[in-house]
Amino acid sequence: MFFTCGPNEAMVVSGFCRSPPVMVAGGRVLVVPCLQQIQRISLNTLTLNVRSEKVYTRHGVPISVTGIAQVKIQGQNKEMLAAACQMFLGKSESEIAQIALETLEGHQRAIMAHMTVEEIYKDRQKFSEQVFNVASSDLVNMGISVVSYTLKDIHDDQDYLHSLGKGRTAQVQRDARVGEAEAKRDAGIREARARQEQVSAQLLSETAMAQAQRDFQVQQALYDAAVSARKAQADLAYQLQVARTKQQIEEQRAQVLVVERAQQAQLQEHEIGRRERELEATVRKPAEAERYRLECLAEAQRSQMMMQAEAEAEAMKVAEAVAQPLLGTRRVTLVAGGSGDIGVSRLPGEILDVVTRLPAAVEALTGVSVTQATQKKSECQA
Repeated sequence: MFFTCGPNEAMVVSGFCRSPPVMVAGGRVLVVPCLQQIQRISLNTLTLNVRSEKVYTRHGVPISVTGIAQVKIQGQNKEMLAAACQMFLGKSESEIAQIALETLEGHQRAIMAHMTVEEIYKDRQKFSEQVFNVASSDLVNMGISVVSYTLKDIHDDQDYLHSLGKGRTAQVQRDARVGEAEAKRDAGIREARARQEQVSAQLLSETAMAQAQRDFQVQQALYDAAVSARKAQADLAYQLQVARTKQQIEEQRAQVLVVERAQQAQLQEHEIGRRERELEATVRKPAEAERYRLECLAEAQRSQMMMQAEAEAEAMKVAEAVAQPLLGTRRVTLVAGGSGDIGVSRLPGEILDVVTRLPAAVEALTGVSVTQATQKKSECQA
């Protein structure tokens, strides 16, 4: 059948087919009843209060020491577990703790005997390390490992430690008074030095401030001078620029006036031309036309008058040529044809025929018809 155990316990199986015995720490194992035997051993950590009463130290001063140790059987190391099983198998934890305690107490007493009270009291770490090292090397053969050891208390019945404490206390007090006096002296010296350094630092600071103030004033004066110079230059440049701008404005104004005058002159020329054209159109041309019309009319009238005069002259000449024969005629005999009027009633018709033939005669003599003269007069009047 199977048996199990926790990590703080170990099982040892011996008997049939178990030579050497099987050791299992924290696990399970198969056990054949009646043929095999199983035993358990504790692997718990044991706390031991190691007391050594009235042990004489190296100078013969008896003291008592109490230490605290933590020990346990090492189950992970097979050799140590085998040694522990050989030593403690079948024993209880209290029995194992007692064996380990007696071993530790013996080593503690032995170390106390080789050290002075002052060494144990002043260097507890050294004492604890020595006990730990010596006890570990001895207990490891039993399968027990020392986990830790700490010196807990030291006391004696002879007031040795108290007297040692008094002396130390007196020394400490003396050192404290000396230290306090030295501290006061050093404090006074440091305070005086601090005051001196403070005064020096203040003087240096004031000097630096005065120098900085002087440098600042010098720099400010230089800056003000530079600013004034720049301002004067800027003002002069501004005035020059204003003068140049005014000059440019005046030049532009002059150019504008020249352009305006040129434009006015051009406009005047255009106006004069327009007026001349208007005068030409409204006065000269109508006047010339009227003059031409009048000239033409006068020419026509003159031509008409000349033509009339010539016509009248020619008519008179014709009349005279026609009348000349009649002037010597004392009697006119009217001959009538076979038809028409007869006698005096026929005379007007004859005269009308003569007058009708007169323009043709005038045109034949002058080369100008009465109709052309009349048309020319009408054109001139138009």
